[in-house]
Order: sequence, then structure tokens, then C-alpha cells
Amino acid sequence: MFIATLIAARRLSSGDISTAEDALREHGIEPMGRSWIEADVACDILFSADPVLAKAALEGLIPGVDLVVQGEAGRRKRLLVADMDSTMITVECIDELADYAGRKAEVAEVTERAMRGEIDFEAALRERVILLKGLEEAVLDRCHAERVRITPGARALVRTMRREGAYCLLVSGGFSRFADQVASAIGFNLAASNRLLIEEGRLTGLVEEPILASEGKVEALVNAAAQQQVDLADCLAIGDGANDIPMLQAAGLGIAYHAKPKVAAGADARIEHGDLSALLFAQGYSRDDWEA
Repeated sequence: MFIATLIAARRLSSGDISTAEDALREHGIEPMGRSWIEADVACDILFSADPVLAKAALEGLIPGVDLVVQGEAGRRKRLLVADMDSTMITVECIDELADYAGRKAEVAEVTERAMRGEIDFEAALRERVILLKGLEEAVLDRCHAERVRITPGARALVRTMRREGAYCLLVSGGFSRFADQVASAIGFNLAASNRLLIEEGRLTGLVEEPILASEGKVEALVNAAAQQQVDLADCLAIGDGANDIPMLQAAGLGIAYHAKPKVAAGADARIEHGDLSALLFAQGYSRDDWEA
């Protein structure tokens, strides 16, 4: 049995669900019932046919509504691996750091190309970090305090999953001075990220090797699953950039969050309208079930 979960950023009507059911029937899939997760916000449609065909029939069908198609069994995941920048937080930390150095536009352009998968992530990271050379170490903490904001729904997602026994890991191609604080504030078990090298209170323009990039993210996912004795099928991964694609594809459910087109195309599902609480609805948690 499979589930197509419709999740509205604002309001989901019974008419919207009927539209989705009709679309499934037009593709030869007979709906086998509907079940509200959260009234007027999120609803499951059950079916037993081809989930790939169901996704094609429903994706983008209803404006302002996200879709997650998955198997009914095991929908509540036991391991979460999440990207940080523009996923668990609303900014790209390296771009914001560059703003203090007066080079944000230059750095942000490289960041955008790397996230779209147009250039190699590791080379792009080195290219951007060298532009931060000489920046005072104190700016790192100032940037965190002034610029870093946690994405709506992040705390509820992580804390609810942990309460239910899941292990939650933050994996970032960004920097430990941000990732460690973000992980603690949201409620992750652990964070893995890159470390900026600092000498005499200033950034050297270098990052500690080896750089955590796409392969490192997959390795972190696989290692965490092995350590926690969790099948990869029971893992949920979320990210927005091209360096997240292998991680998303390795997990049982890979979610592209407000992501670049290449990332969305490589994920099992994409969240384009809602916030991170959509991933709680996707696992069948109503608001009453969320950890505050």
C-alpha cells in the first residue's frame, strides 16, 4: 500500500483532494480512501498501484500544495540527516560572512553556481574561503548572532523525531562555528561540518582538509545508520543543494527543500511551498503530536 500526502502551505480543501483523486483515476490508479492528518492542511490518499505514476499524476497539480508519495509501511523514519544552510537555517553562512568582508556579491555568485551543480563544490568552497582571509575571528560569532535564523518547523521536526526514538544528524558543507550552535539550538544529536583555519585571531583563508562535501555527507548518513542499526530505508534526508543529491538518493526518503531544479529532480519528493513542518505531516504526525 502507498500513500500520497498532500500538504498545503495555507489551506487544503475537500475539493482539492477530490481533484487529486480524479487525477489518479485518469492515470489508471483507483484511490482506496483518504485520511486527514491535520484538518484543512494535510491529507493522505491511499492507493495500491505504481507510486512513480501517482507522483507524476499529482505533482504540481494543486497550487500551493506539496506532495510526498511513499510506502505506507515505515513512513515514520528512525534517522534524520539534514543539510544546514538554506535548509535548517534560512541563510548561507559563507555569503553572510563575506558581507562583513565587503565581498558578498562575489561569494554569493559562486555559492549559487555550486548549489546548482554547475561547479565542483570543494573547489568552490576553497575559492570562497580564500576571499575571507584576514577576517577577524570575532566576526564569526557576530555573524551568527545577527544573521543566522532557524527555519520554521526545524525545531518541531527534530525534537518530535527524537522524542519518537529517531537519531538526528546535521551534516553541512559549511562551518563548525555555525553548525555546532545550530545543531544544539534545534536539538540534533550531532553535527558534522568543515572547520575554518584561524591564526592569531584571523581567518587564514583556508579550510581544514578533508572537506566535507557530497561524498562526506553520504558517508555520514551510512555510518550513522550503521551505528544506530537503522536500515537506509528508514532514513530521511533533506537538503537544497547539488552536493546533497547523493545523500538524498541514499536515504529511504530524500526530500529537496526549496531546492535548485537539479536537486528537486534527483529527490524522492520536494517541498516548495511549506516549511519544515511538512516533513512531520509526511510522516503522519498531526500538530497535536509535535514536540513543542
